[in-house]
Amino acid sequence: MLRSGICNPHLLSLLSRVRHTNTVVIADSMFPHWPGLVEVDLSLVMGVPTLPQVLAAVLTQWNAGAAWMAGEFLHHNPESVIEEFRAALGATPLHLEPHSALKLRVPKALGVIRTGEHRIYTNVVLESA
Repeated sequence: MLRSGICNPHLLSLLSRVRHTNTVVIADSMFPHWPGLVEVDLSLVMGVPTLPQVLAAVLTQWNAGAAWMAGEFLHHNPESVIEEFRAALGATPLHLEPHSALKLRVPKALGVIRTGEHRIYTNVVLESA
């Protein structure tokens, strides 16, 4: 029996299949369905869980080499939200790019982890180290 860390079996299954340089998307509640991608839906109600909560939990058990977010994130969110995401990412290098470029990364991912996040431009693509 698991005693700590991630306990969702679907999320653990997805993360265990990720290999070197594979990517996963941690997405907000409004993220569209992508046919062909594994989807782990963790959303409960709007805002629960937040994307930074899920990101922090994933990064305690998974070695990310890089992260990508839409550059628009910085322009549409207050500094407190930006800091919340930076704290969740920890030492993981963050790359910002246009939202349209970020969407091009999605079909190459192994899966999407959907959260209850409701803040705008908060989707994160993580690449394994």
